[in-house]
Order: sequence, then C-alpha cells, then structure tokens
Amino acid sequence: MEGTIWAFLPAVVAIVLALLTKQVYVSLFLGILVGALMYTGGDPLRALFTLYQVMSEKVGGNVPIIVFLVVLGILVVLMQKSGGAMAYGNWAGGKIKSKSGALAATAGLGCLIFVDDYFNCLTVGSVMRPVTDKFKIARSKLAYIIDATAAPVCIIAPISSWAAAVTGELEGDGLMVFISTIPFNVYALLTILMVFALCYFNFNFGKMKRNDELVEATGDVFAGEHEGAEDSTEIKANPNGKVRHLLIPVLILIVCCIGGMIYTGFFYNWDTGLIDSQLQSANVIEAFSNCEAGTSLAIGSTIALFVIAIYYMIARVVSFKEITGSFTEGFKAMVPAILILTFAWSISGIMGAKGGYLDAKAFVQANLTGSNFPEFLFPAIFFILAGLIAFSTGTSWGTFGVLVPIAVTILGGSGTMAVLTVSATLGGAVFGDHISPISDTTILASAGAQCNHVDHVSTQLPYAISVAVIAAVSYVVAGLCVGLGSVLSCLIMWAAALLLFAGFVFFLRTRAKKASSVK
Repeated sequence: MEGTIWAFLPAVVAIVLALLTKQVYVSLFLGILVGALMYTGGDPLRALFTLYQVMSEKVGGNVPIIVFLVVLGILVVLMQKSGGAMAYGNWAGGKIKSKSGALAATAGLGCLIFVDDYFNCLTVGSVMRPVTDKFKIARSKLAYIIDATAAPVCIIAPISSWAAAVTGELEGDGLMVFISTIPFNVYALLTILMVFALCYFNFNFGKMKRNDELVEATGDVFAGEHEGAEDSTEIKANPNGKVRHLLIPVLILIVCCIGGMIYTGFFYNWDTGLIDSQLQSANVIEAFSNCEAGTSLAIGSTIALFVIAIYYMIARVVSFKEITGSFTEGFKAMVPAILILTFAWSISGIMGAKGGYLDAKAFVQANLTGSNFPEFLFPAIFFILAGLIAFSTGTSWGTFGVLVPIAVTILGGSGTMAVLTVSATLGGAVFGDHISPISDTTILASAGAQCNHVDHVSTQLPYAISVAVIAAVSYVVAGLCVGLGSVLSCLIMWAAALLLFAGFVFFLRTRAKKASSVK
C-alpha cells in the first residue's frame, strides 16, 4: 500500500473518529495503529513495534520543540505568579470597553507576535484569556482568533520560523522568492482580514453562532463544551504585580528567540544536524533563512527563562522557591498539548508525509509530475492539493516539502506563474493546517485558549472554508491574468478577492439583521 492513495487512510480514520467521538487521544492513536497495520500487512505484533518505532523517531526529532513548549509552560506560570498577567488583564479590562475591543486587542497581539506560531498561540492565549472572559467571549472564538493570527501571520512575515522553513525548499535566493510570494498569499491575508471583520462586525455563523448565543445566555465561556477545556488549578498571583512584569518577559522571550534563530543560522550544519563553529552565513538575513527553527526556539526560550527568573527575583515578585515550583506546574500544563502533538507527528510519520513508511509523498509526486492540466489552473490546483495534504497530515511544513519542489520543477523558480503557484501552495498548506484536528498549530490554539479541541475545530471550520473558497476563485482569476505581468495580475486577483469577500460579509450582515428583526 506504499505510495498509493491508501497512505492517507490513517489520517482519515483519526479525523473521522475525533469528530464523531470527541476523544482526540484515542482517535489519533487508533489512526497510527491503522497505519502500522497497513505497513506490516496486518501483523499485530510488528504493527505495535512499528508504531512505537515511528513515535520514537518523531519525538526524538522534535525534542527541541517539546523543550520549547515546556519552557513556555513554565514562563506562563511565572507570569501568572508574578501578578503581571493579572495586572495586564486589569489594565486592559479598564481600557477596553466593549466585546469588539477585546476581540480586536486579541487579534492585534496575535499579529504582533509573528516570530513563531507556537509562541503566538500560547502567549496570546495566556495573556488575553482573562480579558475575553470578562466580556463573555466564547473560548472557541478566542481559539479561532489565536489560530487565525498564528500561521497566517507567520507565513507572510520574512522574519519567522515559517519563512526559514519555506526558504529551505526554494532554489536560488530563497528568501527573496519567499518575499515575492507574500502579495499573492490570498488565503493568509484574507484570513487576517476576516478576523478583524469579525472583531468589528461581530458576525457569527455555524457552530460559532450557537456558542456565542449560549455564552450570552448562560455566561459559560466554554458554551457547554467542558471536556478537556477546564482551567488548570488556579495559580496564586502576586498582588503587587505590574503590567511591566508581563511585557518585559515577553520582550525578553522574543529577543532571545530571534537571537537563537540568528545564532543557529550562522552555525547550523544541515548535513550533520549539529552546530558547527566553522560555518558562517554571509549576513543576518541569510542566517535567519538558514536557521534550524526548533533548536533556535529551544535555545532562545531556555536563555529567556534564566533571564526572566533573575528579573523576577530582583523585582521581588516571585521567589526562588516559586520559580523552581513552576517547573513542574509548567510541564503539567503542557502535557495534553505534548501528548496530542506526539500522536499528530506520529500519524504524519506513518503516512510518510516526507517519504518512508506508507510514502504519501511518493503518491503525490507521481500523480502531479507530468500532469496535463492547463497552466492557468496550476495555482488553484496546488492550493486545493496543499489544503488536502495539510489537512490529512496535520503539517504545513511537510506539505511545503512535498509540493513546493514539484511546483518549482514544473514551472521553474522565478517567473510570475511559478511565484503565484508557490504562494498558492503556501496558502493552501496554511488552510489545511488551519482546519486539521491533528495540526500542531490547531492543537496549541486550543491549548492557548483552554477550550475543547474538537469544539475549536468545528467552530472555525466554516470561517476557514469561506476564505479558502474565495482564495481558490481568486487564484483562477490570477492564473488567467498572469500574462499581464506580476503587478497587474496581483491587482486583478485582489480586486476579485475583495469583491467576493465584501459580498460575503454583506450577506452575513444582512442575514444577521433579518434574524434580529424577527426576534
């Protein structure tokens, strides 16, 4: 079954079971087991051996990410103990006077933290949760805003771990090619626009509307979806905490993580996977492109933890005993996210999103290379395919690795059609990652908002699909106009996208007004 469409069956099993049963851990484990049974020809003992072999490979290869998550968990606990998070919540609560203001502040903070989506999800969630709770905003809506300003912001930021991942898949000056894709990334940019439209107009549809109505009626920000969503044990905050005790640590973390990326970019050896002091990039931009994101974040966050701990002790807001106690508390807070990520990475591994085992990558390459589709449809086709692959595998970066080289091979690496198709691939991968229950970013958005994971997936699905449909149509328009040149085709594409988006928002607003008049 290797290299065939059956390679995607484990993801289908996991996703369907998760949506039906709402038992994410069991569903993911069964999906991995199905893949292992397929790979071993139904031999149960060999399947279990393969399952844990894949799991050990994926966990071993992602230890820096796990370290980063644990350190973030510790830092979140420290920020709460210092009283900084409470002080910020009180300050923001005094400054923000409406639900729309609370939503917009959350979206704005999400856009400002563009270095990494993991960092974005957990930081924005921990900082803004008290504020959104005060205004009776559903946790699922908070999770949507976190998710929609994580990967979509990172994929259009030249200085981010995502930019580093993409440039590694491109030929020549990868960073410049990446920058040229930004104006064409309709899905990412429209998703951010959708978030701010939601904040301003406060329109709801699908399950999000049901949740919003329940919160208004009952005051329950979980909208009845409490399983796996309850807050952790309340942490006693220092009553003398100030807003600076939150802002300064966040700035320290950002600076240290960027510094970690630059450091590994100068000295990381991609051939050996080790730091090599003999290697040096030409400049800081090149270093950022060459960095190893996971290791960079682990190094940066670890240094930040030491600096922030010293800062808190000097400021006398957290004692040394409280700091050491935060290590176990922070780790415990991250256990659910780490467990789901372990299963999500493993299911991607058994499917062979990057080759090996069931080899989904080979199936995609065999069925795309040499295709006879009209060239103007390539951007839309790659957008849809990237969405399907990222949804099935739960990984944007793995989708980049499969489809970007194919797009470059078929279309070359520098023409307008090539740039447009690569951009559509990046947007499609973000879309699939956005709606996938087994995506790490989706999982961490749920963790950051502390809401039920399946509830988050089901509530944001209609919003993401609506934007994706507009993006797909816009890519068809852009493909037809590509002969007019890069600038003109981009302008026409955006004219079509914004016209469709405005019509969609007008429709939602009209429907909402009719519904309120009936009541």
